[in-house]
Amino acid sequence: MKKNQEVVADPYSEAMSIALYALAPRAKSRDELFKQLAKRGVDSDIANSVLDSLELQGLLNDLEFAKLWSESRQRAKKLSKRVIAGELRSKGVSQDIINEVIDDIDDESEYSQAFSLAQRKYNAISHLDPEVIYRRISGLLMRKGYGHGVCARIMRELTGNN
Repeated sequence: MKKNQEVVADPYSEAMSIALYALAPRAKSRDELFKQLAKRGVDSDIANSVLDSLELQGLLNDLEFAKLWSESRQRAKKLSKRVIAGELRSKGVSQDIINEVIDDIDDESEYSQAFSLAQRKYNAISHLDPEVIYRRISGLLMRKGYGHGVCARIMRELTGNN
């Protein structure tokens, strides 16, 4: 019998298998996992009961997911709080959890992260015209989600202008 012709005897077990396979590569938010189950044709009541079970087992936790996501995105991509909050929002994390995670990021560590990113870029392009340097570094910082005030402060420090 072909796989798509099999009759599922226990939809709960099938949904649990789908959820566990989905969690294997990386942690996911409850909403991401719910959408994945719905996409695979799992009934919403069964999906919710599977998600509740996973939460009770400690395999699904939106707060832990949000903290891990935030740390990862700061470390690997050097993203600002604003961009991280937007990503978490798109992943279905509640605003309360987003606020809690974003409040854990202090402004000075965010600034030092932005500065190290800009410093690395500056070292690579310091031979260019000052206008080009400003445009490229401020563009990089803006794409990473840092505001104009942070960009201007970093540019003053890099070029030595007060």
